[in-house]
Amino acid sequence: MAELKVDKILPATGSSIALGESGKTVIIPSGATLNASAANVFISDTAVDYCSSLKTSPFTASAARGYFINTGSAVTVTLPSSPSVGDQVIVIDATGNASSNNITLDRNGSKIKGGCINAELQTDRVGVRIVYSGSSQGWVTATSANETAPVLNTTQYVSATGGTITTSGDFKIHTFTANATFCVSNAGNSCGSNTVDYLVVAGGGAGGSNIGGGGGAGGFRESSGAASGCYSKSPLGACVSALPVSVQAYPVTVGGGGTGTPGPGAQPAGGSGSNSVFSTITSAGGGGGGNPQNGSATAGGSGGGGRTCDPASSNPTAGGAGNNPPVSPPQGNNGGNGVASARSGGGGGATTVGGNGGPPSCSGDGGTGATTSISASPVAYAGGGGGGGFTCYSTAGTGGTGGGGNGGQGPASSTGSNGTANTGGGSGGGGSASGVAGTGGSGVVIIRYKFQN
Repeated sequence: MAELKVDKILPATGSSIALGESGKTVIIPSGATLNASAANVFISDTAVDYCSSLKTSPFTASAARGYFINTGSAVTVTLPSSPSVGDQVIVIDATGNASSNNITLDRNGSKIKGGCINAELQTDRVGVRIVYSGSSQGWVTATSANETAPVLNTTQYVSATGGTITTSGDFKIHTFTANATFCVSNAGNSCGSNTVDYLVVAGGGAGGSNIGGGGGAGGFRESSGAASGCYSKSPLGACVSALPVSVQAYPVTVGGGGTGTPGPGAQPAGGSGSNSVFSTITSAGGGGGGNPQNGSATAGGSGGGGRTCDPASSNPTAGGAGNNPPVSPPQGNNGGNGVASARSGGGGGATTVGGNGGPPSCSGDGGTGATTSISASPVAYAGGGGGGGFTCYSTAGTGGTGGGGNGGQGPASSTGSNGTANTGGGSGGGGSASGVAGTGGSGVVIIRYKFQN
């Protein structure tokens, strides 16, 4: 190999010297040093092209590009997706306001400096060149000016007030038994928490009077628990996503229970429960139980139990429809059917339909509710009310697990039991020939999230 030994190279004309020809590679051997400290030597970084226009709004960066940012407002730079080792991006605060209008580097699924959180440039006139080093550490700082490196956002968790607050390990639980507000002061981030799990149970329906059908349970809706740790969920919560939250006030509505109609006589069906609401989740109030002389059972989260009839008549009816309006997974079930000879149907529950009246001689039991440990201990919610009974012909139905009230029983007129407060249980139907139905149980809203690690 030929060698050329000189002490100094000067241009023949002009002021530039070309080392090599276009398309050729100039190799600096390992161990050699290129010393540019004593001369005005400019080395062109051909690996990066600069975008000549200032960026003023959020954008997605490309590898091997440099960007000048107008920090008259905050700008988010989304880093390239699926980067390769050696990919680099340069970001420069061109207008000198990054301290008040931060430049956010959105990691776009890759790590930044080994963390799974975004980074911020917070110093005026900051410039930084970041290089992708691989999946372990992700994007790392290669060079920077006015700041040693991008500042990583700290791991953040949801923080909120409202309701009765308890803790279970690393998780907070907000329980609402009346209308109030869930106020989020910090929405968290993906490395801490930024979603919440929920249970929303509506008010239970009231049973019908005069050997009436049982009240339907309030609608039951629950998320999967993925946001807030391991606890026993109901089957209805399977595969239901947690809710993202933002910094704002979320009104929480807790539905009241339906009111039973008085006996005796041709009374309407029992009153329906009221809806419970949190964010985008609405659970429907339970349907009222039927009255044998007038009112048919009504639809709701779970439907009310169907009315019976006088032994000489032929006007028994089906129970009210559950999961009304429809959601997936279903928030409740149909009420049971009433039959002749003073046998009314039970109200529907969260997991099963209400029982049909007879045979041989009984009114229907309330449908079964659902059990969840979202509150840190197992509690059953949304059981249907039992149908009212009449000693000469039938035995009253039993309320379903989850706060459903028992049906009233003769021989004298008897009142159906109330649904249990804050469970969404339906009330029992009134017994005998003039029994009054109970009042449906009020609903509840429970919100749970991770607040520390």
